[in-house]
Order: sequence, then structure tokens, then C-alpha cells
Amino acid sequence: MQEIANNRQAQAWNGPEGVHWADHHDRFDRLNGGFDDALFAAAAIREADRVLDIGCGTGQTTRRAARQAGSGRAVGIDISAPMLERARVLSAEERIPNTVFEQGDAEVHPFPSGGTDVAISRGGVMFFADHAAAFTNIGRTLRPGGRLAFISPSMPDPRRESAQVFAPAHALMREPSPAARGMMSLSDPARIQEVLAEAGFADVTTVPVEGLVHWGRDAADAADFFFAMSPVRFNLDSLPVEVTAAVREEVTTALRRHETPEGVRLGGAVWLTTATRP
Repeated sequence: MQEIANNRQAQAWNGPEGVHWADHHDRFDRLNGGFDDALFAAAAIREADRVLDIGCGTGQTTRRAARQAGSGRAVGIDISAPMLERARVLSAEERIPNTVFEQGDAEVHPFPSGGTDVAISRGGVMFFADHAAAFTNIGRTLRPGGRLAFISPSMPDPRRESAQVFAPAHALMREPSPAARGMMSLSDPARIQEVLAEAGFADVTTVPVEGLVHWGRDAADAADFFFAMSPVRFNLDSLPVEVTAAVREEVTTALRRHETPEGVRLGGAVWLTTATRP
């Protein structure tokens, strides 16, 4: 791996949290996939485009980008070796030859100057140590007129279904797990505008996007997935067993109200940002 600027994130995503995500990539892809159509519509990837997928994880969005850029290519970059190993296996299994996966920190990675037409990210851009420096580096690899499109979380809304369902567990969470630190750093559109302006981007637009988040086949399966997530375990594993058991039962009961033939799906919301390199 090339030089990294964010050693804390590198350590976290190359440890148990990264391994857990890689081992359950299908679950996390279903969890986050409800916003993919909006992201790709905004990115407007064309047949011959060169695409950069920032924080690509196990590569679901990289593979979709590669399919759209059939005569171009899609490069996925991530700091996590376990997730990239999974991404390469999945890409080979799906026979997508125009994907490349690189381990690195996009804040300082030596991307080719002007070598990218479109840069995308499904939630990987929040964790940079220095956001302005990172987006400046990403801007350098975009050709003039190149496009940037990314998704970042919006601040939790207590009126939303997911906030209400998981409220008993969230009330016991003390702090983010190591890999989740920085998750909400781009949850304010004003902050996004500030960072991208400092990085030299133009035509910056941030809009809210709503979608359905798939949690599991039924309430029990969704609860299993939620309570196995690293940020949840980081906060709850040290509590008395009877406390976590009671919280789990509360959450499972709330999830049952959202069971459908298609599984447990809760409404979610993110910010979708687009910009161009002048």
C-alpha cells in the first residue's frame, strides 16, 4: 500500500471491522444499495469513461460502474485489504475484466493527473483525515470538466422509522467504534460546500435522497445483523447480558412491525452531492 495519511482508519479497517464487513458483504450491499440508482443517475457514467470509486469496499459500486463503462474501466480504491480481497474475488466471479482494485488512502494516493472522467463514492469520503486535502487530490485526477458524485449520511432524524426502531440500542451507545469515527463529518450541506470549494470544485450541488434500507429477511434476521455490526458490539458487549437481552427484545419487537414479503425495510435518507472540476 502507498503512503497513508489516516493511520487510525487504516488500522480499523484492516482489523476486525474490515474483516466483518468483507465476510458479510452481501448484507452490507443490501443495506446500502437503496441509494445506488440515485448515485449512478447523478454520475452519468458513459461507455468509455474512466471511473474512480473512492472507498469502494468490497466493490459492488465499482462493478456496476465497470458495466456501464464497458469500453472504459473502473478503479476502486480502499484502505482495507480484507475488503479489497473480497472485491477482487467477486469481480472475477462475475467476469468483469475492466475493474482494478488498489489499496490506498485517497487523500494522498498518487492518482494519474487528469486520468479520470468520473469519481464516485457510496459513503467512503467521510473518513478522510483532511477532507479539503483529499478532495483536492481527487480533483487532480479528474480531467477538466470531470464529474464527482458521492453519498454521505444525513443527521439522524428521530421521526424516521430507523431511528425509532433502533432507539433502545442507540441510547446505550457511548461513542463510535474505531472504523465509524468521522461517519457524520459530511452530514451538513454547508460543510460539504465549504470543503469542495476549498478543493477547487465548481457547480457543487447537494440534495436529499430518500430510499429503503434492507435490514433482513424478517425481524429476527434483521436484529441478528444489527447487533452483530461492529459499532453496536463495540458499545454493547461490555454491558450486562440481561441489559443487552432486553434491548435486543425491544428492537426485535419494533422490527416485527416492518416485516413485509420482501423483508424488513426501513426508510432512510442521505445527501447526494455532485460537482465538477473546472
